[in-house]
Amino acid sequence: MIRADELAKRFAAPAPKGALPWKRQRGEVVAVDRVSFAAADGAITGLLGPNGAGKTTTLRMIAGLIRPDAGRIEVDGVDVGRDPQAALARMGVLSDARGIYPRLTARENVVYHAMLQGMPRDAAQARVDVLGEALDMKPLLERRCEGFSQGERVKTALARALVHDPANIILDEPTNGLDVLSTRALREVLHHLASPAGGGKCIVLSSHIMQEVERLCDEVVIVAHGRTVAHGTVRALCERTGEADFEEAFVKLAFAGETA
Repeated sequence: MIRADELAKRFAAPAPKGALPWKRQRGEVVAVDRVSFAAADGAITGLLGPNGAGKTTTLRMIAGLIRPDAGRIEVDGVDVGRDPQAALARMGVLSDARGIYPRLTARENVVYHAMLQGMPRDAAQARVDVLGEALDMKPLLERRCEGFSQGERVKTALARALVHDPANIILDEPTNGLDVLSTRALREVLHHLASPAGGGKCIVLSSHIMQEVERLCDEVVIVAHGRTVAHGTVRALCERTGEADFEEAFVKLAFAGETA
């Protein structure tokens, strides 16, 4: 289970282009401002919001990649701020920065990450074979990643995130660059991982594709202007707004006061 409570993060704003050195005063950009939600085991929780709403920053804080200015994050009861290594050991992370080593094969990339997680090489190799089948990437495993398409890089990064069989999975725009068949295969994998047969994983993903959220997510958290503005099932959010179409419901909730 992942719990985020009152998360906040600010970044220094860049100086205006062309400003004189003695006039380059920097302000602050509020990226996240009191975002809170809980993601349960055995469920897929979607983090949904407009561009710049704070989704990626929130996921990076949960993954321990950046420290929040305020708030608390727990992963299976482990405080990410106090014991980040213990928390990270229980997470698999697919960030928007894919970080694939181009001179290594897909298999070598995934096995290397598995060994960093403490897996023996033989176990890592066996796990890669299982993931290659599940993610429909067996033809990629022995190819060097240099020249991979966006979709091929995403598959490799996803296998890397799943190789140590983590209890909690963080995915930032996981279908970005995937074709229709690969997207369907990924959807089936995620549904399986969240099911009892797949270990009842806690899965948190961000997306801006309404159709994917409707098909994938058990719960949806909507953020706007760095804040949590709504959460619930797709049906509950539609009922709350009086809309039959989820996209219309999202627009009402995420852009309240801006669409009048």
